[in-house]
Amino acid sequence: MPVGTGTSAMYPDVVLSSQDRGRKVLTVIEVETVESVNNLEALAEWVTFGRLRPSLHLYVPASMVEVAKRLCTDNNVPVAEIHTYHAVGDELRFMPVFRAPADGGGRVAAAQAPAPKKAAPRQPGSKPAARKAKPAKATAKGPRRAEKPARKSAAPKRK
Repeated sequence: MPVGTGTSAMYPDVVLSSQDRGRKVLTVIEVETVESVNNLEALAEWVTFGRLRPSLHLYVPASMVEVAKRLCTDNNVPVAEIHTYHAVGDELRFMPVFRAPADGGGRVAAAQAPAPKKAAPRQPGSKPAARKAKPAKATAKGPRRAEKPARKSAAPKRK
């Protein structure tokens, strides 16, 4: 079933539509292979399907999840869900790996570093922890130099 009209009509892999008389398109699903998870495919199809009103779901091989997430992030593809699949014997197994927040943002978040741990609250009567020295700050002229220790004055040598 085509999505869009006229010359802009595209044919996604799967189209889910409502059962009422209007047959409104609810979801567009793109199923990719190891070879088709690439920047060209993302620009040609994922971006276009992501701009449509129906939600976009991607199905990618388990080995290509991180690549698909990175492509969605880099190309600002508003994907609603990403699922992986892999073969077990004669069966295909599917597993959801990403679902967009309920607020409708639909953007795949870039991998973030874990948040730093907060210090445990100090017990009453205990000493505060020693603070670490801060590194020298850079200025517009360049990095600040550490102060040199004062020179010891040497007495003149006698012959």
